[in-house]
Parts: sequence; structure tokens; C-alpha cells
Amino acid sequence: MTFEEQVAELQKIYDQSSNIVFFGGAGVSTESGIPDFRSQDGLYNQEWKYPPETIISRSFFEYDTKEFYRFYRAKLIVKDAKPNAAHIALAQMEEAGKLSAIVTQNIDGLHQKAGSKNVFELHGSTLRNFCMKCGKSYDINYIEESKNSPDTLPHCTECSGLIKPDVVLYEEGLNDSIVEGAIKAIASADTLIIGGTSLVVYPAASLIRYFSGKNLVLINKSETSSDRDANLVIHESIGKVLKMIKI
Repeated sequence: MTFEEQVAELQKIYDQSSNIVFFGGAGVSTESGIPDFRSQDGLYNQEWKYPPETIISRSFFEYDTKEFYRFYRAKLIVKDAKPNAAHIALAQMEEAGKLSAIVTQNIDGLHQKAGSKNVFELHGSTLRNFCMKCGKSYDINYIEESKNSPDTLPHCTECSGLIKPDVVLYEEGLNDSIVEGAIKAIASADTLIIGGTSLVVYPAASLIRYFSGKNLVLINKSETSSDRDANLVIHESIGKVLKMIKI
């Protein structure tokens, strides 16, 4: 099929669906200027004192917290990023009553910024931070500004405990209630649209196996392991595709 024919087929699927769930990854946010970890220009291919996958692990957070935060502030805090065409289209789909949930691997909060309400953030969010000692919450600005503190670390104003981003690091498990909510949403969907993800990050990628609905749609620039199982595969950017759908 040509690209135009693929979009027409997606439009048909969208029109006939009443309970769509979107499962997305880093490719959804790259169009907002947020780098993908594994693309050619992604974080994994930029030089740093340690490999990025090492730095954003729980053991490294405890081993060298200063270096963790130096990397975290430089590479993972993206306050000025704005929702792109994909985020906006998905929010409109939810408002129209077509899309029931978004399950995302991203930690940037752009879906909510675009207006989406029912979002399951599998890997947490950089917008939320908490004291590991007393649990007090802090926003992203506090984490950024703490680089000017004597030890460059964010400490709680109440108990002086160390503050940690509400982000799932390597070696940490996913939040059970968020996973359960995501599974319930995927299992009840009549259409699952997977976009902007290579489906190589586990256990997040394994959640799509709970889908048993009618239409599985895959939108990603490169091939994925689930292409062969999909009703429709479009190898193109997610924003370019979704902005062409009449909602």
C-alpha cells in the first residue's frame, strides 16, 4: 500500500473503533526535540563519563549520586519541550470519546501537557520527585535548581533527606498499580495503536500481549518484532501519521 492508502486504512479503523488504547515510546517525543535513547543520535551514543544505561540505574544512583544528577539534569530534564502533532492528536481522540487510555514508556509528561487525562506512565515522570526519607513532593524546578546547592544534590526542606525523581531506574520494578491499570486498558481495547517504539524495552513491551481486540496498528519508523502480528503497519513518524486522521 502507498502511504496515502495506509492512512486511509487507519482512518477506517479509527472510525469503526469505540475503545482505542495507544501504547507509545520514545519515538512519540523525538518530534518534540527529546532524544531517543537508542537511535543513532540518541543518548546511548553520546559520550559520557559512564555509559548512560549505567548512570540511570538504581545501583549507580546510590553509588555516585552526584554524577547521576549531573547526567539527569543535562539529559533527562526537558522543561521547555512542547507537545507535538502526535500528543495533540491523541488528546483530541480522548476528548472525542474514541481513545480510552494512553500507556507510555516516556517520562516527559508531554501527553498530559497536550491535554490527555488517562495516562499510564510505566516508567514514571521527571515532573514528580519525592524525599526518600519523609515522602514530601518536589517539582522539576527544585531538582534543576539544586545544582547550585553546596553538594549539588536536592535535599528535602523538611527533613534534609535525599530527593529522588519519580522515575523507574534500571534495576527497579514497575509500579504494580500502574501496570495493572495499563493491562486492564489494553485487554479491554477493541483497537491498540502502537507508536514510536521499537518494542525492545521489557517488561513494558510485554504488556501488549494482553491485547485481544480486533485491530492492532503499528506506527514506527523502523520494523518491530510485532509487525507480523499487526493488521496495519506504517513505517513513518507517528506525528506525521496521526495529524492526518480526521478526529
